[in-house]
Amino acid sequence: MGKIIAVANQKGGVGKTTTAINLAASLAALEYRTLLVDADPQANATSGLGFDPASITTSIYECMVEDVKVEDIILQSPNIEFLDLIPSHIDLVGAEVEMINLPNREEKMREALAPLKEKYDYIIIDCSPSLGLITVNSLTAADSVVIPVQCEYFALEGLGKLLNTIKIIQSRLNTELSIEGILLTMYDVRLRLSNQVVEEVKTHFQQMVFDTIIPRNVKLSESPSFGIPAILHDAESKGAMSYLNLAREIAEKNSVELAK
Repeated sequence: MGKIIAVANQKGGVGKTTTAINLAASLAALEYRTLLVDADPQANATSGLGFDPASITTSIYECMVEDVKVEDIILQSPNIEFLDLIPSHIDLVGAEVEMINLPNREEKMREALAPLKEKYDYIIIDCSPSLGLITVNSLTAADSVVIPVQCEYFALEGLGKLLNTIKIIQSRLNTELSIEGILLTMYDVRLRLSNQVVEEVKTHFQQMVFDTIIPRNVKLSESPSFGIPAILHDAESKGAMSYLNLAREIAEKNSVELAK
């Protein structure tokens, strides 16, 4: 049975999509069968794997609103053997309005992804930078959530709101949802503020924080323009190695949990 992990933070610019793409690619590089679900209308995860969102005719939007079978829209990564994608499209913006009167509207993504849990080891959902209905759907479908937190002061302010949303979903929609971990991103060892944020987050959240910290890295920033994950752009870069370490950390944690 595969595990569904949502990558979520309502604050933009914290490395959410970068994390979703590179975590999925790193898990696939470790030969775990991995599916990346682009649940963001901006479709950056789709373009980040080399697909043109403008050419996408059927996306996660149709699965949630029109009950299209999710198996029919899966795209295989042209560059990484164990990695597949469910693409997004700008039409997803309208899904929140169109779903407003649907029964069980918060569970449409869970229903869509349910048949795939036997096929994949990991399903990674790239959530939109909001706490709207699409993100609620993603968190309701997920087994756990990775929360990227930028190593800057203002990034901490929205964390409490997101954690509160997760608690509400745990109590009302998905009692099995857990926090996979808080991921510190865009870390610059030269900046005192970065080190202060790391210290504060680790002190407050302790075991919830991943050991892996994602640094600011040029290769991570460049790779989306080539339509490939950082591990293919420069496998020896600090960014690519950090996400590979994160994938190993998550895989090891879950193997330990399964063994209990």
